[in-house]
Amino acid sequence: MSARTGVVVITRNRRGELLRTLDRLAALPESPPVVVVDNASDDGTADAVARAHPGVGLIRARANLGAVGRNIGVTALDTPYVAFCDDDTWWEPGSLDRAADHFDAHPGLGAVTARILVEPGGREDPITPELRHSPVRGPSWLPGPALLGILAGASVLRVRAFEEVGGFSPRLWLGGEEELLALDLAAAGWWMCWDGRMTVHHAASEVRDARGRRRLGIRNTLWTAWLRRPLPGACRHTWATLRAAPPDAATAAAVGEAVAGLPWVLGERRPVPAEVERGLRALEAPRRRSPARRYVG
Repeated sequence: MSARTGVVVITRNRRGELLRTLDRLAALPESPPVVVVDNASDDGTADAVARAHPGVGLIRARANLGAVGRNIGVTALDTPYVAFCDDDTWWEPGSLDRAADHFDAHPGLGAVTARILVEPGGREDPITPELRHSPVRGPSWLPGPALLGILAGASVLRVRAFEEVGGFSPRLWLGGEEELLALDLAAAGWWMCWDGRMTVHHAASEVRDARGRRRLGIRNTLWTAWLRRPLPGACRHTWATLRAAPPDAATAAAVGEAVAGLPWVLGERRPVPAEVERGLRALEAPRRRSPARRYVG
């Protein structure tokens, strides 16, 4: 039986961590086809993958494409479903088949997000209660709590839904880029949910520019609010984001970039339908209380 779910991994200059992830993916009983998009690493990552995992589809990008690398990876697969995986995460055996079963059974399902266990130790990620107890109302057929977001390193998507909304935005690049994609899925009528019986392990990489990622995350959060939320919701989300952000140079830079991008934002603005906005309003209080919604680094 051919695999129903392929895996796309984007990476840059994390050779050791990526090879560990690929070893884990190669051991999965589902035997998923795997595509690695190397975002112009200069540490020998691509050559190491070619040597250690010759069966992996390897795409050598000439520049750091950020999240858009996932779009390219999806086009290289011929499976109906795609699991995204970061170079410091890996899927637990059985999870990809479980996701595929959900998609097979429910044609309106666009994405399923898994439970994340933080390594070492295997403790649940702090975002778990927010997902498990999501207040978003969904249809009775959903195989788990309805969501209005995905986590790119821990979600499986229906390829048709992903391509219908255009994948990840080149303008957002990386950092909170999932939020815009998820809102576009919801606006297009696709449902998203969480399944606590699917599991991803996350051993957070130490090779990261935490402050740079925070800057991009704040900028992209502000852009997404004004791209997709009606005026009252956009204002509330902007205020909540700025209140939660540290008053430092990285935050100031994020706000400056967000303001500079306003002409583009206003030109691309398409507020979500009223039912999606109602779900976003229901999420506002849980997100304020969530320990996972903190801008650090």
